[in-house]
Amino acid sequence: MCALVTVGSKRLSSVLSSLNSLSLRRFCSTLAPGSIHPTAIVHPNAVLGQGVSIGPFCTVGSTVKVGNGCQLYPGSHIFGNSEVGERCVLMTGAVVGDDLPGRTLLGCNNIIGHHAVVGVKCQDLKYKSGDECFLEVGDNNDIREHTSIHRSSKSSDTTVIGNNNLIMGSCHIAHDCKIGNSIIFANNTLLAGHVVVEDYAHTAGAVVVHQFCHVGSFSFIGGGSVIAQDVPKYMMVAGERAELRGLNLEGLRRHGFTAQEDLDQKPANSLPKNIHAC
Repeated sequence: MCALVTVGSKRLSSVLSSLNSLSLRRFCSTLAPGSIHPTAIVHPNAVLGQGVSIGPFCTVGSTVKVGNGCQLYPGSHIFGNSEVGERCVLMTGAVVGDDLPGRTLLGCNNIIGHHAVVGVKCQDLKYKSGDECFLEVGDNNDIREHTSIHRSSKSSDTTVIGNNNLIMGSCHIAHDCKIGNSIIFANNTLLAGHVVVEDYAHTAGAVVVHQFCHVGSFSFIGGGSVIAQDVPKYMMVAGERAELRGLNLEGLRRHGFTAQEDLDQKPANSLPKNIHAC
């Protein structure tokens, strides 16, 4: 295993940091379509599609399937029972999957950012070693650097990420969350277990969402907010213990709602049972 992270007696990170930009470009220049760098470790049982590029010091496990046209940049890894769809990109240091029972499934055209970790064991103490756990990610997601997305905590559930989402740097999506489509999570958005986020929701930075909360579609959460109750759809909330601030008018307009449709929304009647109008 040491061969994966050392070059001679030096760690890979120290070798990369000692290279100037020109040397680094030359070092990575072997990442041509349909190539496997000689320092990469690809298990003979791994299934690789056409035009897959695997850079220096990468690892591809024995039960991994990699779709056509995928790119693995230097020092990225795919472990366990993992399937990566076509034209996905793993940036340097990215990790997909884990040697656990269950599966990690990525759709097509996903970008996994530098040192992001996707599809690993959850942090729920109720998880029992040996239980199956699952993660399913859709298509066209941009998952940025240092983000962590965990598998489910039990075999009867699945962590789900939809399509066309932007998940910015250092976000965390815990076990059993259900994330919809076309959502934006700004940096350091942290979701505890079993959170549901509906389509087109948007968070500003440094947002914390308590476990089992439900964030409605087209809603907006202001920066630094702590969400301990459900967020109704179409609403804008903010605060150290977030409070309703009114309709998310700008978000609605950006998604094609007319002024009349904005007026027709009835937030007080659409609130979940554990939220009351201010």
